[in-house]
Amino acid sequence: MSQANQSSHAIEIEDLTVVLGERTVVCDLDLKVPVGKLCAVVGPNGAGKTTLIKAIVSLIKPVSGQVRILGRPFSVSCREVAYVPQRSGLDWDFPATVADVALMGTHHSLPWWKGLGRGERDRATAALAAVGLEELRDRPISNLSGGQQQRVLLARALAQQAEVFLLDEPFQGVDAASESAIMRTLTSMRDHGKTVMVVHHDLHAVAERFDHAVLMNVRKIADGAVSSVITPENLRRTFGTRVGFDDLGQREA
Repeated sequence: MSQANQSSHAIEIEDLTVVLGERTVVCDLDLKVPVGKLCAVVGPNGAGKTTLIKAIVSLIKPVSGQVRILGRPFSVSCREVAYVPQRSGLDWDFPATVADVALMGTHHSLPWWKGLGRGERDRATAALAAVGLEELRDRPISNLSGGQQQRVLLARALAQQAEVFLLDEPFQGVDAASESAIMRTLTSMRDHGKTVMVVHHDLHAVAERFDHAVLMNVRKIADGAVSSVITPENLRRTFGTRVGFDDLGQREA
């Protein structure tokens, strides 16, 4: 384990505000995510969830605030972070195979003068096996289903061998087999000490499978252990309406 991983928090955010155009998308957000947690970010459409993830990895510049990863600025710890964007924003007609995409995750660890070797190819193969795509390694990505596309993006992230993983809606529009494979992989990552932050819309899945949650609607509403965060009052404050809890095994007060 590297020295960076000695921090008790994988992600620390202070007073983060992001403005896009004339609209404040994230406002005065403070957040700490402990190391080794499977963390869900939950909120209504337009709540700033994707913007938060992009701000953490410096794809969007905030107007104020600080982000630290494993106790250090992102500019220093960026190699410890793997980001999985929404698949809908990517060009799936690009002439690449499943193995090519997984290999892309190994590039950041190579010096500029060194090409891909046996070690990098083994890492990519292991990543594909972890998400159940090893047998499709030679298939063009244009021939993948939506769920398979999402799994190959996760394989690329796994091949980075990062410590912190940020995934933007990885379960959106995927089939049941892919949802199960992705969730199984994320749980295994957490069990091996990785920190995983996931933008998610399914409250039932969050309550059942995650151990940390962030509720937000431009501002942070609540964060912490799922059992203390996913409550009727917090959900009302987040979504602006009463949310049924029958599927969560709880009753509304």
